[in-house]
Amino acid sequence: MPVIAAPQVIGPEDPGGETPPPIEVPEVGYATITYIDPTGTRWPMTDLSADWYTLAEGVSGLGAAPYVLTSDPHPRGGARLRHVQPQPRTIVWPLLVKGKDHNVFTANWRALARAFTRTLRDGPGLLEVARPSGSVRRIPVHYQEGWDGRGQTATGITWDSAVLTLWCEDPYWIDAVPVTIHRESGVLVDFLDPYPMVSSGQVLGATTVTNPSDVDVWPTWTITGPATRITFTREDTGESFTLDPSDIGAGLTAGQSVTVSTDPPQVRGPGGDTDNWIGALNWPTAVLWSLPPGDTDVTFQLDGAGPGSAVDLTYYPKYETA
Repeated sequence: MPVIAAPQVIGPEDPGGETPPPIEVPEVGYATITYIDPTGTRWPMTDLSADWYTLAEGVSGLGAAPYVLTSDPHPRGGARLRHVQPQPRTIVWPLLVKGKDHNVFTANWRALARAFTRTLRDGPGLLEVARPSGSVRRIPVHYQEGWDGRGQTATGITWDSAVLTLWCEDPYWIDAVPVTIHRESGVLVDFLDPYPMVSSGQVLGATTVTNPSDVDVWPTWTITGPATRITFTREDTGESFTLDPSDIGAGLTAGQSVTVSTDPPQVRGPGGDTDNWIGALNWPTAVLWSLPPGDTDVTFQLDGAGPGSAVDLTYYPKYETA
């Protein structure tokens, strides 16, 4: 069966309004930084003409992720590294808030406090670093402490500053734009028209996936029918998983889609969030594998594929630094 192969697709980004010019930030260099609260409201952090902006002196935690190393003593001296465990990241973020009078200052102070502390109730916010080159990296953050003010003479009237501690459960910076690889079955043709030809009704696509990340990423797969059985294989390790809708008494007909998330493991059928297909995986041998940095050969095999059958692999590149 012919295969329509699309290249890696970079999706659009909505910058959400005017972007102030970049300024120099410790551990980052020249960049424009924005905080996005859990409601999606964007708070510019490096616009020196605004009523609030980051105080560059004291910023920390934007570099490489922290790690804990586990080692075993070596009989000839020294030790051997056994395991490397990434740790949550802590970002220290000094912030100045001001206003033309006390009422404006108080409104700004309260609004920013709410924007950060609501991450403890409504889910994480995002700290976004945009480079002059156009690249954008983000990291989910939770407020931990620090919205106290300086408590000194003359502060708290028309200006004050706070030194926030932001806690990041995932220490890696995430690209704002996902990478998507699309493979789709072409239209079936007559074997003898216009000349004898052979095509496969089983294998949808074998391809090389390039991951520009610094670390492994865990992709999401979307499979569009028709298909009776789907197998995904990472060729360098031999790890694979198979989705068989018949195991749960279901099918994947033309136009229907099922989504497989590898982290956390989750399978959602055509009915969406309420349609749990996790039992359709070939447990206990299924391995929902990750993609390492660099090139990886993978194979998407769809039994019962036909016109319209497709696979979309999507992931967000992850990086050590902003």
